[in-house]
Amino acid sequence: MPEITYREAVNQAMAEEMDRDSDTFVMGEEVAQYDGAYKVTEGLLKRFGEKRVLDTPISECGFAGLGIGAAMMGLRPIVEFMTWSFSFVAFDQIFNNAANIRYMSGGEINIPIVFRGPGNGGVNVGATHSHTPENFYANAPGLKVICPATPYDAKGMLKTAIRDNDPVLMMENTILYNNKEEVPEEEYLIPFGKADIKKEGTDLTFIAHGKAVLTCLKAAEILEAEYEVDVEVVDLRSIRPLDEETILNSVKKTSRVIIVDENKPFCGVGAQIAYIIQEKAFDYLDAPIKRVSAVDAPQIYSMPLEQVQLPNAQRIVQAATSII
Repeated sequence: MPEITYREAVNQAMAEEMDRDSDTFVMGEEVAQYDGAYKVTEGLLKRFGEKRVLDTPISECGFAGLGIGAAMMGLRPIVEFMTWSFSFVAFDQIFNNAANIRYMSGGEINIPIVFRGPGNGGVNVGATHSHTPENFYANAPGLKVICPATPYDAKGMLKTAIRDNDPVLMMENTILYNNKEEVPEEEYLIPFGKADIKKEGTDLTFIAHGKAVLTCLKAAEILEAEYEVDVEVVDLRSIRPLDEETILNSVKKTSRVIIVDENKPFCGVGAQIAYIIQEKAFDYLDAPIKRVSAVDAPQIYSMPLEQVQLPNAQRIVQAATSII
């Protein structure tokens, strides 16, 4: 199997699906002539032409609405946001229209659209460019939200998203774009609502998604080496739909759990998962549920301080030692 980057995995998924279905097209700021702000759409304009790879004005509300209209008419748009922080000016289009049209039409109109792009802090670009808004969008019935952490998962889940008849929001992370992994050349799809055990363990469960999964794996190495603690790492991959079964089975096995995510803590993804665990697996817990999230403040511009604001291995280890 060839080893490719996360960036290349996303690119391959789009190219393969555009080859498979001529109704699939890409649009967004700088996705064509410039090959994408993060070079994720590199080569697509040359391969598919300007009718299927479209540069848009700097108007997220405008091109998000255009994409939703195209999806209503049977096309399959892939809309790139340069950062998910910029999606907020299109919040009505996504949250109110894309999420509700199938319901409001009595099932007559599908919205087969994918919104994708980076949503993350940690790259020193300030509070208005550093949101991780998966918790906002997962609140809306009708939207599917995915956060793959690896190149393998990114490719398989994006291909699934493009074929889905409902709106799918894929949150990527610029810090992951250069990460490499072996990815099969043959076609594969990864279903939504299916978490992945990235590391088996018996003593303690980490639950995470996106870049936080890799942070958890680092913390797990430290805990094993220094404390002889065997950690299980559950990668959610899909936020909505959510794989409750895998979460609960892991908690029942280890009886201790730490939820790690780069959301702010108030009304975050971790809060919902903590509620599910206490409701459905309370009797299996031998210690309180712990959460490690971003410090609850606007994203800090200072790079050293931002690295402390986001979950890091040291903060996770500290939380772990408090319950073992």
